[in-house]
Amino acid sequence: MSDKQALVVRGGWDGHMPVETTDFFIPFLEANGFTVRVEESPAVYADAEVMDAVDLVLQINTMNTIEPEEFAGLQRAVLNGAGLAGWHGGIADSYRNNADYLHMIGGQFAHHAGKDPAERVGEQSDNYIPYTVHITELGKTHPITKGIADFDLVTEQYWVLSDEYNDVLATTTQDVRPWDAWNRPVTSPAIWTRQWGEGRVFVSAPGHRLEIVQNPNVRTIIERGLLWAAR
Repeated sequence: MSDKQALVVRGGWDGHMPVETTDFFIPFLEANGFTVRVEESPAVYADAEVMDAVDLVLQINTMNTIEPEEFAGLQRAVLNGAGLAGWHGGIADSYRNNADYLHMIGGQFAHHAGKDPAERVGEQSDNYIPYTVHITELGKTHPITKGIADFDLVTEQYWVLSDEYNDVLATTTQDVRPWDAWNRPVTSPAIWTRQWGEGRVFVSAPGHRLEIVQNPNVRTIIERGLLWAAR
């Protein structure tokens, strides 16, 4: 019988496939002893009875808003030991209206570099570029990324605003290109964790669409991250 509780909160921009990507990982959670509850908005965070029982919050909710009482409930759960995990804009580009949320997550999406303007067609694919995810020295020994070598993706490459409190397990570097505004390479965290009160936070910047979370390396990192973050 399951004795761990996972809460999946999903929604926001459909382009990030919040339903499809979270549905992909729900069987994994169930196979690892979680009873999974799915909600389509952050309103559940204001329900103290639910949040007091949660061991893991998996959130994929891009470019949405959160009410003060909803954030207070989420923050209290994490401070008291619930894990908070997610990927891409579903966790690192949520609730821009709440600075305390950004503080807790430890990284905020700022930009994804695009293709050469001459190659753009006005679709999501304009921002799909090849890049490498580099495992850090910490990442080589951390249970989430241990044994995983540097790997390549063709997808959105997140430029993340972050701080030194993160434990960065992998990075990615934005190259210098003639059509961009920056004039030297910029390295951002790609995979990171963060201790917040008694709770653990796990973020994977890769995860734009279903095919990216299905990548064997990304999938392994997310699966390990979910288990690591859980109470």
